Amino acid sequence: MTFARSLTFAAAGVTLALGLGAAGAADAQTKMKFTLDWAFQGPTSAFLVAEQKGYYKAAGLEPTIDAGQGSAGALQRVATGAYEMGFADINALIEYNAKNPDAPVKAVMMGYDAPPFGVYALKSSGIKTPKDLEGRKLGAPVFDASFKLFPAFAAKVGIDKSKVTYINLTPPLREPSLKNGSVDFISGHYFSSILDLEKIGVKQEDVIAFPYADAGMDFYGNAVVASPKFIKENPAAVKAFVAATVKAWKEIVANPDVGIKATKTRDGLTDETLEMKRLKMSIERNVVTKYVKENGFGGVDMARLQRSSDAVAAAIGLDKAPKATDLFEEGFLPPKADRMMQ
Repeated sequence: MTFARSLTFAAAGVTLALGLGAAGAADAQTKMKFTLDWAFQGPTSAFLVAEQKGYYKAAGLEPTIDAGQGSAGALQRVATGAYEMGFADINALIEYNAKNPDAPVKAVMMGYDAPPFGVYALKSSGIKTPKDLEGRKLGAPVFDASFKLFPAFAAKVGIDKSKVTYINLTPPLREPSLKNGSVDFISGHYFSSILDLEKIGVKQEDVIAFPYADAGMDFYGNAVVASPKFIKENPAAVKAFVAATVKAWKEIVANPDVGIKATKTRDGLTDETLEMKRLKMSIERNVVTKYVKENGFGGVDMARLQRSSDAVAAAIGLDKAPKATDLFEEGFLPPKADRMMQ
């Protein structure tokens, strides 16, 4: 064997070792499509970091990462097989699986241990308490997670939801409609609506926020999901993807600049200052929670998830709440020691 061929075989061996070590046996360079729930932003930068720094490649994966247009759309992409995996609100997953029990999409890694859901009004409106939302106009896209869960929030805090007028808005009109008074309050992710209002000239101190979590609503937020077909046929690839993504998330929590740089690389129009605020807000409020500090990133409390499923089913009128075990598959997570964050 020539010296050149020896080097070639050695390099191949190193590549294989990297793939198996990082992933746990994903086939070399498994091609797959991954969909976000929304645009390329700070809170979803871990997927871009893992891609750009070669974590997925080292794990034997070759993902194509695309922006999305809402969790419902992301789930449809995954459920139909157009995409193998995605990032979507687990509460939208609850609704989807309840309506499609024979082929449930499953979450394999929790991203937002605390939900980012909420409603927001301007202090100039005179709204001071949730009860003041009665008789007012709520504006949001009908697919918005906070909008869909508003009935549960209303029941929790004692709002008569029949006394609220619902206005369907396209995403670009949501925050401007609140600013110009077309609606009295809006729903949305905390780290999105607060900062998108700031972007159009509304100061944070002029906004009154009612985060659902502050009302004791123990929902989860977005999770990495996978199609039943991909889980069955490529379990090693699923495990590899999760491990590489956890690695990227840990890096971003330690140094958020890494995430913003990756986002800017993907989308040159990224407002770095705004996205840094958004990322730090999501880390502090939604990602590195008390539970995550004690139990590691990416997992769930199955009893809590079942309570969430029951609450979502009641809120949107589902006949039956899916079982937690039909929503989340725990076996794809790295060991707890590899998922610890502070």
